[in-house]
Amino acid sequence: MRRSEFTALSEHVFGPVLARTYTLELGLVPFGGRTAAVALDDGEDVRRVWTALCDEMDVPESRRWDIPPEERRRR
Repeated sequence: MRRSEFTALSEHVFGPVLARTYTLELGLVPFGGRTAAVALDDGEDVRRVWTALCDEMDVPESRRWDIPPEERRRR
């Protein structure tokens, strides 16, 4: 998983504003209370950070890993 995928999935699951807020402000227990942004900057595995964020926010497994084609942003 790449960091760009983390960003796309978080914006899909939480919406752009909450995705940014959770990534920058929510402390994650598996990373000693570091935020997702800090954990990623520190070189932690992106998939592990995404999983921890989803666990913290009780995101069901069925919503964690795929963005339907019709909802993907064109870049």
